[in-house]
Amino acid sequence: MQLMMREINKKASVEDLAICGGRPSFATPLHVGSPLVPDPAEFLRLVNGALERNWLTNGGPLVIQLEAELAKHLNVRHCVATCNGTVALELAIRALDLRGEVIVPSFTFVATAHALQWQEITPIFCDIRPDTHTIDPEQIERLITPRTTGIIGVHVWGSVCDVGALEGIARRRGLALLFDAAHAFGCAAGGRSVGNFGDAEIFSFHATKFFTTVEGGAIATNNDVLAEKLRLMRNFGFAGYDRVIHVGTNGKMNEMCAAMGLANLPHLGDLVDRNTHNHQTYSTLLAGIRGIRVYSPKQERWNHQYVALEVDSNVTGLSRDSLLRALHEDGVLARRYFYPGCHRMEPYRSYYPNAGLLLPATEQLCDRVLVLPTGKQVDADSIEAIAGVIRLCIANPERVSNAVSRAGEHREYQPQA
Repeated sequence: MQLMMREINKKASVEDLAICGGRPSFATPLHVGSPLVPDPAEFLRLVNGALERNWLTNGGPLVIQLEAELAKHLNVRHCVATCNGTVALELAIRALDLRGEVIVPSFTFVATAHALQWQEITPIFCDIRPDTHTIDPEQIERLITPRTTGIIGVHVWGSVCDVGALEGIARRRGLALLFDAAHAFGCAAGGRSVGNFGDAEIFSFHATKFFTTVEGGAIATNNDVLAEKLRLMRNFGFAGYDRVIHVGTNGKMNEMCAAMGLANLPHLGDLVDRNTHNHQTYSTLLAGIRGIRVYSPKQERWNHQYVALEVDSNVTGLSRDSLLRALHEDGVLARRYFYPGCHRMEPYRSYYPNAGLLLPATEQLCDRVLVLPTGKQVDADSIEAIAGVIRLCIANPERVSNAVSRAGEHREYQPQA
């Protein structure tokens, strides 16, 4: 896997920071979530095959092949490919006949909540564990009402939820259990690969994800009946050429996206190696900086796709947002995740204006997390430069805070995809 070569302007003092008038570290900005682009020759070979067959969608051979290879990779009975991860989640919610209320963390990408609200199901926001950033099973029990039909856990940063506790609650209370595994492709805990937990697990294969089909997603399940239902639902309920036996929608993956996935799948080991090295380099270079914690889950397999920092402003004397601004000025387009929390986004902010009172850990984390660039776009020199900017900022909090105040309005950057 080739690394992108970048010119780097390293910093020696606070005056060198771009926010303080120096030159940016990176003339070409580094994004979080740079896409994994496969060997063009292999991708085009697969695409040309689809063009020669004149079969571009509707369950083509590349989609069938990708589903089989993904099921083998995840060690699950069924993998149902879809056009994107959000539709995958919506299909699973409907296939499991969820209604009324479903318990879900607020610390997640808003699509997790929207997939429920879109189907007129009420998301009930649950707090997280501060150490794992995943839904807190101890908080779930008090949120269950007669209207509760399910729980959705989210494997944040690829950190696997406390699956045993969640499965126990779901069995005991007769609830469906789904997992949003958009961050967790290739991860494992407790001797099981992600994809095998709950009734089903949902993956996103968006361009910024660890494994990408450009746009796409999948539902992994070991339930034969559920898998058959999902396959009907993603194709308008068709069970044959002109026989419709179930309500459905258009959730199919096309052959071009499947080609991208098939071209990428053999190279995931290389990406894990790169991500692991990057994460270790960040951890080493940022070690000992007061108020900075590099997140790292304790589990047997992790894709290292996200380098997430917690910035404790009470210790650093510098807010997370001021550090974010300084990094942006230096060409490091770090991001706040999942700021400001689903409960502080619309329509949920209007529906539940006081939800934050029940989500103290979520509220705190939303104001502390910063995600840094990784993947094939960065190397040790890039990470050294990024860590250098962070060190200078934390060593000079008042100077940086004043510079941020003088700089005025912060330009909003669109994520790269």
